[in-house]
Amino acid sequence: MSHKNILAKHNIQLWPKDKIEAFRKRLLNWYDQNKRDLPWRRTSNPYYIWVSEIMLQQTQVDTVIPYYNRFIKTLPTIHDLAQASEETLLKLWEGLGYYSRVRNMKTAAIQIVEKHEGVFPRDKKDVLALKGIGPYTAGAVTSIAFNQAEPAVDGNVMRVMSRLFEIELDIGKASSRKVFEALIYELIDPDRPGDFNQALMDLGATICTPNNYFPETSPVKEFNASYINETWERYPIKKSTKKVKNFTYYTLAIKNERGEHLFEKRPSKGVLAGMWTYLMIDADDLPNEKWKSFENQSDESLIEDLENLALEMYGVKIKLNKQLKGQVSHIFSHLKWNLLVYEGDVVTEGVGIKETTWIHPESFDSIAFPVPTQKVRKLLTEITLF
Repeated sequence: MSHKNILAKHNIQLWPKDKIEAFRKRLLNWYDQNKRDLPWRRTSNPYYIWVSEIMLQQTQVDTVIPYYNRFIKTLPTIHDLAQASEETLLKLWEGLGYYSRVRNMKTAAIQIVEKHEGVFPRDKKDVLALKGIGPYTAGAVTSIAFNQAEPAVDGNVMRVMSRLFEIELDIGKASSRKVFEALIYELIDPDRPGDFNQALMDLGATICTPNNYFPETSPVKEFNASYINETWERYPIKKSTKKVKNFTYYTLAIKNERGEHLFEKRPSKGVLAGMWTYLMIDADDLPNEKWKSFENQSDESLIEDLENLALEMYGVKIKLNKQLKGQVSHIFSHLKWNLLVYEGDVVTEGVGIKETTWIHPESFDSIAFPVPTQKVRKLLTEITLF
Protein backbone atom coordinates (compact mmCIF):
# COMPACT_ATOMS: atom_id res chain seq x y z
CA MET A 1 0.00 0.00 0.00
CA SER A 2 1.34 3.43 -0.94
CA HIS A 3 1.99 6.10 1.66
CA LYS A 4 -0.92 8.20 0.37
CA ASN A 5 -3.28 5.23 0.52
CA ILE A 6 -2.25 4.53 4.11
CA LEU A 7 -3.05 8.14 5.02
CA ALA A 8 -6.37 8.06 3.19
CA LYS A 9 -7.34 4.85 4.97
CA HIS A 10 -7.01 6.68 8.30
CA ASN A 11 -8.74 9.86 7.09
CA ILE A 12 -5.57 11.95 7.16
CA GLN A 13 -5.79 14.63 4.48
CA LEU A 14 -2.37 15.37 3.03
CA TRP A 15 -1.55 18.98 2.16
CA PRO A 16 -1.16 20.05 -1.46
CA LYS A 17 2.38 20.18 -2.82
CA ASP A 18 2.84 23.94 -2.44
CA LYS A 19 1.79 23.81 1.22
CA ILE A 20 4.20 20.95 1.90
CA GLU A 21 7.04 22.96 0.35
CA ALA A 22 6.08 26.02 2.39
CA PHE A 23 6.02 23.90 5.57
CA ARG A 24 9.49 22.49 4.86
CA LYS A 25 10.89 25.96 4.26
CA ARG A 26 9.34 27.43 7.41
CA LEU A 27 10.42 24.52 9.63
CA LEU A 28 14.00 24.43 8.32
CA ASN A 29 14.42 28.21 8.54
CA TRP A 30 13.38 28.02 12.19
CA TYR A 31 15.74 25.11 12.77
CA ASP A 32 18.68 26.94 11.19
CA GLN A 33 18.16 29.84 13.56
CA ASN A 34 17.26 27.90 16.71
CA LYS A 35 18.77 24.42 16.56
CA ARG A 36 20.38 23.15 19.72
CA ASP A 37 24.17 22.97 19.67
CA LEU A 38 24.79 19.31 20.43
CA PRO A 39 28.10 17.44 19.99
CA TRP A 40 26.62 14.74 17.75
CA ARG A 41 25.33 17.44 15.42
CA ARG A 42 28.87 18.54 14.65
CA THR A 43 29.60 15.32 12.76
CA SER A 44 28.26 13.14 9.96
CA ASN A 45 29.99 10.04 11.35
CA PRO A 46 27.23 7.39 11.47
CA TYR A 47 28.88 5.62 14.42
CA TYR A 48 28.79 8.78 16.54
CA ILE A 49 25.20 9.54 15.52
CA TRP A 50 24.21 5.96 16.33
CA VAL A 51 25.77 6.18 19.80
CA SER A 52 23.93 9.44 20.52
CA GLU A 53 20.58 8.07 19.37
CA ILE A 54 20.85 4.97 21.54
CA MET A 55 21.85 7.08 24.56
CA LEU A 56 18.97 9.48 24.01
CA GLN A 57 16.39 6.72 24.38
CA GLN A 58 14.57 7.35 27.70
CA THR A 59 17.23 9.92 28.67
CA GLN A 60 17.32 13.74 28.70
CA VAL A 61 19.71 15.54 26.33
CA ASP A 62 21.59 17.36 29.11
CA THR A 63 22.22 14.04 30.85
CA VAL A 64 23.47 12.37 27.68
CA ILE A 65 26.10 14.95 26.63
CA PRO A 66 28.85 14.02 29.15
CA TYR A 67 28.17 10.30 28.65
CA TYR A 68 28.42 10.71 24.88
CA ASN A 69 31.67 12.66 25.06
CA ARG A 70 33.26 10.11 27.40
CA PHE A 71 32.05 7.15 25.33
CA ILE A 72 33.40 8.52 22.04
CA LYS A 73 36.72 9.49 23.64
CA THR A 74 37.14 6.00 25.10
CA LEU A 75 35.81 4.04 22.10
CA PRO A 76 36.35 6.28 19.04
CA THR A 77 35.69 3.59 16.39
CA ILE A 78 33.32 0.72 15.74
CA HIS A 79 36.29 -1.66 16.05
CA ASP A 80 36.98 -0.26 19.53
CA LEU A 81 33.37 -0.88 20.56
CA ALA A 82 33.42 -4.41 19.15
CA GLN A 83 36.54 -5.24 21.18
CA ALA A 84 35.57 -3.48 24.42
CA SER A 85 35.20 -5.54 27.59
CA GLU A 86 31.84 -5.74 29.32
CA GLU A 87 33.36 -4.02 32.38
CA THR A 88 34.42 -1.05 30.23
CA LEU A 89 31.04 -0.79 28.55
CA LEU A 90 29.03 -0.99 31.76
CA LYS A 91 31.25 1.59 33.46
CA LEU A 92 30.83 3.99 30.52
CA TRP A 93 27.07 3.43 30.72
CA GLU A 94 26.78 3.57 34.52
CA GLY A 95 23.83 5.73 35.50
CA LEU A 96 22.09 5.73 32.11
CA GLY A 97 20.15 2.57 32.89
CA TYR A 98 18.68 0.10 30.39
CA TYR A 99 22.04 -1.65 30.16
CA SER A 100 20.83 -4.00 27.45
CA ARG A 101 21.19 -1.05 25.08
CA VAL A 102 24.97 -0.92 25.37
CA ARG A 103 25.26 -4.70 25.26
CA ASN A 104 23.24 -4.68 22.04
CA MET A 105 25.51 -1.96 20.67
CA LYS A 106 28.55 -4.16 21.14
CA THR A 107 26.79 -7.07 19.42
CA ALA A 108 25.87 -4.74 16.53
CA ALA A 109 29.46 -3.48 16.34
CA ILE A 110 30.68 -7.08 16.01
CA GLN A 111 28.10 -7.59 13.24
CA ILE A 112 29.42 -4.52 11.42
CA VAL A 113 33.01 -5.71 11.71
CA GLU A 114 32.17 -9.22 10.52
CA LYS A 115 29.68 -8.39 7.76
CA HIS A 116 30.61 -4.85 6.68
CA GLU A 117 34.38 -4.70 7.33
CA GLY A 118 33.84 -2.28 10.21
CA VAL A 119 32.03 0.31 8.07
CA PHE A 120 28.56 1.35 9.20
CA PRO A 121 26.12 0.16 6.48
CA ARG A 122 24.25 2.69 4.37
CA ASP A 123 21.33 0.52 3.30
CA LYS A 124 18.41 0.79 5.72
CA LYS A 125 17.70 -2.95 5.55
CA ASP A 126 21.26 -3.67 6.64
CA VAL A 127 20.95 -1.12 9.44
CA LEU A 128 17.71 -2.69 10.68
CA ALA A 129 19.44 -6.08 10.76
CA LEU A 130 21.82 -4.81 13.45
CA LYS A 131 21.12 -5.84 17.04
CA GLY A 132 19.15 -3.26 19.02
CA ILE A 133 18.32 -0.98 16.08
CA GLY A 134 14.67 -0.35 15.27
CA PRO A 135 12.91 1.84 12.68
CA TYR A 136 13.44 5.10 14.55
CA THR A 137 17.20 4.72 15.04
CA ALA A 138 17.66 3.39 11.51
CA GLY A 139 15.79 6.38 10.11
CA ALA A 140 17.71 8.85 12.25
CA VAL A 141 21.15 7.50 11.32
CA THR A 142 20.49 7.04 7.59
CA SER A 143 18.89 10.48 7.21
CA ILE A 144 21.41 12.42 9.29
CA ALA A 145 24.62 10.60 8.33
CA PHE A 146 23.79 9.59 4.74
CA ASN A 147 21.22 12.23 3.73
CA GLN A 148 18.59 9.61 2.88
CA ALA A 149 14.92 10.58 2.92
CA GLU A 150 13.96 8.19 5.71
CA PRO A 151 11.58 9.06 8.57
CA ALA A 152 12.67 9.00 12.20
CA VAL A 153 9.41 8.70 14.10
CA ASP A 154 9.52 8.84 17.90
CA GLY A 155 7.12 10.14 20.52
CA ASN A 156 8.10 13.75 19.86
CA VAL A 157 7.39 13.46 16.15
CA MET A 158 4.08 11.66 16.65
CA ARG A 159 2.99 14.38 19.07
CA VAL A 160 3.87 17.12 16.56
CA MET A 161 2.13 15.36 13.66
CA SER A 162 -0.94 14.52 15.76
CA ARG A 163 -1.48 18.19 16.48
CA LEU A 164 -0.64 19.41 12.97
CA PHE A 165 -3.15 17.06 11.31
CA GLU A 166 -5.57 16.31 14.19
CA ILE A 167 -4.78 12.62 13.89
CA GLU A 168 -7.22 10.34 15.72
CA LEU A 169 -4.76 7.51 16.33
CA ASP A 170 -3.49 6.23 19.65
CA ILE A 171 0.25 6.96 19.53
CA GLY A 172 0.80 4.29 22.16
CA LYS A 173 -0.12 1.53 19.69
CA ALA A 174 2.69 0.01 17.65
CA SER A 175 0.44 -0.10 14.57
CA SER A 176 0.14 3.70 14.58
CA ARG A 177 3.84 4.19 13.86
CA LYS A 178 3.47 2.97 10.25
CA VAL A 179 0.87 5.65 9.61
CA PHE A 180 3.09 8.41 11.00
CA GLU A 181 6.01 7.07 8.96
CA ALA A 182 3.87 7.24 5.82
CA LEU A 183 3.06 10.87 6.63
CA ILE A 184 6.72 11.80 7.16
CA TYR A 185 7.68 10.13 3.88
CA GLU A 186 5.33 12.60 2.15
CA LEU A 187 6.50 15.64 4.13
CA ILE A 188 10.26 15.09 4.50
CA ASP A 189 12.55 17.50 2.67
CA PRO A 190 14.39 15.49 -0.01
CA ASP A 191 17.42 17.80 0.05
CA ARG A 192 17.81 18.03 3.85
CA PRO A 193 16.13 14.93 5.32
CA GLY A 194 18.42 14.73 8.36
CA ASP A 195 17.85 18.37 9.26
CA PHE A 196 14.11 17.95 8.68
CA ASN A 197 13.95 15.03 11.13
CA GLN A 198 16.03 16.89 13.69
CA ALA A 199 13.90 20.00 13.27
CA LEU A 200 10.79 17.99 14.14
CA MET A 201 12.62 16.53 17.15
CA ASP A 202 13.61 20.01 18.35
CA LEU A 203 10.12 21.37 17.76
CA GLY A 204 8.66 18.57 19.87
CA ALA A 205 11.29 18.95 22.59
CA THR A 206 11.14 22.73 22.96
CA ILE A 207 7.74 24.05 21.79
CA CYS A 208 5.28 21.28 20.97
CA THR A 209 5.85 19.67 24.36
CA PRO A 210 3.53 17.33 26.26
CA ASN A 211 2.90 19.98 28.92
CA ASN A 212 3.17 23.78 29.02
CA TYR A 213 2.39 23.86 25.30
CA PHE A 214 1.75 27.29 23.76
CA PRO A 215 0.94 26.67 20.09
CA GLU A 216 0.84 30.37 19.29
CA THR A 217 4.62 30.45 19.71
CA SER A 218 5.21 27.69 17.15
CA PRO A 219 7.01 28.63 13.92
CA VAL A 220 4.52 26.46 12.00
CA LYS A 221 1.35 27.53 13.78
CA GLU A 222 -0.45 28.43 10.51
CA PHE A 223 -0.03 24.81 9.42
CA ASN A 224 -1.35 23.48 12.74
CA ALA A 225 -4.97 22.31 12.40
CA SER A 226 -5.34 21.77 16.14
CA TYR A 227 -4.22 25.39 16.77
CA ILE A 228 -6.54 26.78 14.14
CA ASN A 229 -9.46 24.72 15.44
CA GLU A 230 -8.47 25.14 19.11
CA THR A 231 -8.39 21.40 19.68
CA TRP A 232 -4.70 21.02 20.65
CA GLU A 233 -5.56 19.85 24.15
CA ARG A 234 -7.04 16.70 22.61
CA TYR A 235 -3.84 15.62 20.87
CA PRO A 236 -1.96 13.40 20.83
CA ILE A 237 -4.37 10.62 21.70
CA LYS A 238 -2.80 8.12 24.06
CA LYS A 239 -4.86 5.73 26.10
CA SER A 240 -3.72 4.91 29.59
CA THR A 241 -0.89 2.44 29.74
CA LYS A 242 -0.46 -0.43 32.15
CA LYS A 243 0.01 0.56 35.75
CA VAL A 244 3.52 0.47 37.15
CA LYS A 245 4.04 -2.68 39.19
CA ASN A 246 5.44 -2.27 42.70
CA PHE A 247 7.99 -4.65 44.20
CA THR A 248 9.34 -4.52 47.75
CA TYR A 249 12.81 -5.86 48.53
CA TYR A 250 14.64 -6.12 51.83
CA THR A 251 18.12 -4.95 50.88
CA LEU A 252 20.95 -6.19 53.09
CA ALA A 253 24.23 -4.28 53.26
CA ILE A 254 26.56 -6.89 54.71
CA LYS A 255 30.22 -6.25 55.65
CA ASN A 256 33.04 -8.57 56.69
CA GLU A 257 35.95 -7.91 59.04
CA ARG A 258 38.03 -6.60 56.12
CA GLY A 259 35.48 -3.85 55.46
CA GLU A 260 34.31 -5.46 52.22
CA HIS A 261 30.66 -5.37 51.16
CA LEU A 262 28.75 -8.37 49.83
CA PHE A 263 27.05 -8.01 46.45
CA GLU A 264 24.91 -10.35 44.39
CA LYS A 265 24.94 -10.64 40.62
CA ARG A 266 21.59 -10.22 38.90
CA PRO A 267 20.42 -12.97 36.52
CA SER A 268 21.67 -12.85 32.92
CA LYS A 269 18.18 -11.89 31.73
CA GLY A 270 15.66 -9.42 33.07
CA VAL A 271 15.98 -6.17 35.00
CA LEU A 272 19.60 -5.03 35.51
CA ALA A 273 20.84 -8.24 33.89
CA GLY A 274 24.35 -9.19 35.02
CA MET A 275 24.71 -6.13 37.28
CA TRP A 276 25.87 -6.08 40.92
CA THR A 277 23.43 -5.11 43.69
CA TYR A 278 23.33 -5.46 47.45
CA LEU A 279 21.59 -8.61 48.64
CA MET A 280 17.91 -8.30 47.76
CA ILE A 281 15.22 -10.48 49.35
CA ASP A 282 11.79 -10.22 47.80
CA ALA A 283 9.13 -9.43 50.41
CA ASP A 284 7.01 -12.18 48.86
CA ASP A 285 9.66 -14.72 49.90
CA LEU A 286 9.19 -13.97 53.58
CA PRO A 287 7.11 -16.52 55.52
CA ASN A 288 5.07 -13.90 57.36
CA GLU A 289 2.57 -11.87 55.33
CA LYS A 290 2.71 -8.86 57.63
CA TRP A 291 6.22 -7.94 56.46
CA LYS A 292 4.83 -7.04 53.05
CA SER A 293 3.00 -4.00 54.39
CA PHE A 294 5.96 -1.88 55.55
CA GLU A 295 4.87 -2.30 59.17
CA ASN A 296 6.96 -3.49 62.11
CA GLN A 297 10.18 -3.10 60.18
CA SER A 298 12.30 -3.50 63.33
CA ASP A 299 10.49 -6.55 64.70
CA GLU A 300 12.84 -9.31 65.87
CA SER A 301 10.84 -11.95 63.98
CA LEU A 302 11.42 -10.08 60.72
CA ILE A 303 15.15 -9.84 61.45
CA GLU A 304 15.29 -13.57 62.12
CA ASP A 305 13.45 -14.35 58.89
CA LEU A 306 15.86 -12.17 56.89
CA GLU A 307 18.91 -13.78 58.51
CA ASN A 308 17.57 -17.26 57.73
CA LEU A 309 16.86 -16.38 54.10
CA ALA A 310 20.32 -14.84 53.72
CA LEU A 311 21.84 -18.13 54.83
CA GLU A 312 19.64 -20.14 52.48
CA MET A 313 20.01 -17.91 49.42
CA TYR A 314 23.51 -16.45 49.76
CA GLY A 315 25.33 -18.96 51.96
CA VAL A 316 26.22 -16.42 54.64
CA LYS A 317 25.31 -16.48 58.31
CA ILE A 318 24.78 -12.84 59.23
CA LYS A 319 23.89 -10.62 62.17
CA LEU A 320 21.60 -7.76 61.18
CA ASN A 321 21.08 -4.47 62.95
CA LYS A 322 17.49 -4.44 64.18
CA GLN A 323 16.99 -0.82 63.22
CA LEU A 324 15.95 -0.11 59.63
CA LYS A 325 18.66 2.03 58.02
CA GLY A 326 16.27 3.64 55.59
CA GLN A 327 14.28 3.25 52.41
CA VAL A 328 15.01 4.14 48.80
CA SER A 329 12.95 3.64 45.68
CA HIS A 330 13.67 3.44 41.98
CA ILE A 331 11.22 3.60 39.08
CA PHE A 332 11.91 1.74 35.86
CA SER A 333 9.72 2.19 32.79
CA HIS A 334 7.30 -0.54 33.87
CA LEU A 335 7.94 -1.21 37.54
CA LYS A 336 8.98 0.36 40.83
CA TRP A 337 11.41 -1.05 43.36
CA ASN A 338 10.95 -0.18 47.04
CA LEU A 339 14.17 -1.05 48.86
CA LEU A 340 14.14 -1.39 52.67
CA VAL A 341 17.77 -1.25 53.72
CA TYR A 342 19.32 -3.05 56.70
CA GLU A 343 22.98 -3.17 57.69
CA GLY A 344 24.72 -6.18 59.15
CA ASP A 345 27.92 -8.20 59.54
CA VAL A 346 28.88 -11.64 58.33
CA VAL A 347 29.42 -14.34 60.94
CA THR A 348 30.39 -17.30 58.75
CA GLU A 349 30.40 -18.00 55.02
CA GLY A 350 29.16 -21.04 53.13
CA VAL A 351 27.59 -21.89 49.79
CA GLY A 352 24.41 -20.22 48.55
CA ILE A 353 22.23 -20.56 45.47
CA LYS A 354 23.06 -17.09 44.11
CA GLU A 355 26.29 -15.68 42.71
CA THR A 356 27.95 -13.23 45.12
CA THR A 357 31.24 -11.42 45.57
CA TRP A 358 32.97 -9.25 48.19
CA ILE A 359 33.98 -5.75 47.05
CA HIS A 360 35.97 -3.24 49.08
CA PRO A 361 34.78 0.40 49.01
CA GLU A 362 38.15 1.38 47.51
CA SER A 363 37.12 -0.53 44.37
CA PHE A 364 33.60 0.88 44.09
CA ASP A 365 34.60 3.51 41.53
CA SER A 366 35.88 0.84 39.15
CA ILE A 367 32.61 -1.12 39.23
CA ALA A 368 29.58 -0.23 37.10
CA PHE A 369 26.84 -0.21 39.71
CA PRO A 370 23.23 0.34 38.58
CA VAL A 371 21.34 3.37 39.88
CA PRO A 372 19.36 1.47 42.59
CA THR A 373 22.67 0.24 44.04
CA GLN A 374 24.09 3.77 43.92
CA LYS A 375 21.04 5.03 45.81
CA VAL A 376 21.57 2.42 48.53
CA ARG A 377 25.27 3.33 48.75
CA LYS A 378 24.33 6.99 49.20
CA LEU A 379 21.89 6.08 51.97
CA LEU A 380 24.55 4.03 53.76
CA THR A 381 27.02 6.92 53.79
CA GLU A 382 24.51 9.45 55.10
CA ILE A 383 24.89 10.49 58.74
CA THR A 384 21.74 9.58 60.64
CA LEU A 385 20.88 11.57 63.76
CA PHE A 386 18.69 9.96 66.40
